[in-house]
Amino acid sequence: MSGPEALLVMDADTHRLQFGADELARLRRSAVLGRPAWTDELESAPVRARLAEVEVLVTSWGCPPLDDRVLRAAPRLRAVLHAAGSVRGHVGEAVLDRGILVTTAADANAEPVAQYTLAAVLWAHKKVPFLAADARRHRADWSYRERRGELSGRDRTVVLVGFSRIGRRVTQLLQAVGGGRVLVVDPVVDPALVRAAGAEPVPMEQALAQADVLSLHAPSLPETRHMIGAAQLAALPTGATVVNTARGALVDTAALERECVAGRLHAILDVTDPEPLPAASPLYDLPNVLLTPHVAGSLGSETRRMSAAALDELERYVAGLPPLDPVTRPALAVQA
Repeated sequence: MSGPEALLVMDADTHRLQFGADELARLRRSAVLGRPAWTDELESAPVRARLAEVEVLVTSWGCPPLDDRVLRAAPRLRAVLHAAGSVRGHVGEAVLDRGILVTTAADANAEPVAQYTLAAVLWAHKKVPFLAADARRHRADWSYRERRGELSGRDRTVVLVGFSRIGRRVTQLLQAVGGGRVLVVDPVVDPALVRAAGAEPVPMEQALAQADVLSLHAPSLPETRHMIGAAQLAALPTGATVVNTARGALVDTAALERECVAGRLHAILDVTDPEPLPAASPLYDLPNVLLTPHVAGSLGSETRRMSAAALDELERYVAGLPPLDPVTRPALAVQA
């Protein structure tokens, strides 16, 4: 065995899910796993002794914060390779201040979210989940079909708020299947990049009035909290569908409840604020709302895609190649 000393840091369930025999064998071909090879804590004496030796941490969900105390215990640490998306839970300025390489597998995690969003948008065009709910009430009578407005996927306008990794991938998928004209609201992204992807950069006020589907792909930051509030929801055309696979706090839940209870808007929500919603929330019982329990992101075998991305980064690190997806200070500030 040769290569840098490495340690896996994540919770037990994630370790079992993401690092099976194949992943561990691949890891050992590039790095040395001592004892312990995996931990979910960074305080015990055996783990502190191991930290003193390691050059690479391979992290995922459940990794404790890499604070000053941890960093002082890991003087040889040179790389934190994250086998999941956002690193905000465990990586802060102290890590970057020390010049430690940090990478993310966010691109791999973006794929299932984008696929879920594509399905949600296409179903929203035909009002599929809402008609399915109507069918349970009306049964043998199909007259309810016309009450959901135009059931067409042609000449639809999809507004994406946030041209993130997921927003870009959703744009690609919609272009591939003819899923509608795509407008993008993102004031910090170069409009040329949006146009190059085949979408149109548009201010929020202009975009909302045209939206058949409004799909959210922005990070949860203080400045984005409730960015879709009562005024923005009121600006949407009657019959429009709000899709949220990003963060629940982007939407004012009370305002969305009012619009959906009135029957004016539809919603497909994989995330909510709070999460889960209180049992008394009217959104549970509305036929114009589809709720799923935060399943759009990587689950089950999908998580191995992120493991592979972290191992790609490890192999490049060992070979002296530049990282594929490094986390920079500006990127850390806006991670989801």
